Amino acid sequence: MAFVFAENESLARRVPSELYAETRWYACYTRARHEKRVDRMLSDRGIDTYLPLVRRERRWKDRKKMVEFPLFPGYLFGRFSLDDLHRVLDVPGVSTVVRMNGLPVPIREEELASVRRFAAVVSERGEAPEPEPLVAEGQRVRVVAGPFKGVEAIVEEVRGRKRVLVGITAIRQGFEVDIPVKSLQAIQS
Repeated sequence: MAFVFAENESLARRVPSELYAETRWYACYTRARHEKRVDRMLSDRGIDTYLPLVRRERRWKDRKKMVEFPLFPGYLFGRFSLDDLHRVLDVPGVSTVVRMNGLPVPIREEELASVRRFAAVVSERGEAPEPEPLVAEGQRVRVVAGPFKGVEAIVEEVRGRKRVLVGITAIRQGFEVDIPVKSLQAIQS
């Protein structure tokens, strides 16, 4: 049985039928600080998940400890077909699946692969970047040299220096990272 996304039937007809049969990656928006719990519950229900985590030092009065925090606070990624959407939304802590114009937005495999590479580099280097909103304007590029090689990004000029926001467009977040312009290659749309 297909799930209807809107009371407006014309909107529901725009959902490609292959999204019901094929599994795709979707960004799931969670309640605050529920990412790990939702990740565990979705996995228990047989849904593939990816929760990128970064280690940060956390200090208390009496001790210091390395703690894993979500790279994208409030989000995790699940791989499912839209036939399974009810099972996902039924998990306590899941607020919704990221949508555009009322329809769930599948995440491209290439974007998720870039996030996986980015998370691996961040974990390896021990640097935990602060999230920045992803801007809609700018040139889409691929990093061709350095530790972020292979990552796709969007370029923004800030205070006269070239910076790259690396991120997932569906959840409108990214990270500002200094990368030399010579290390970038334009991606043709």
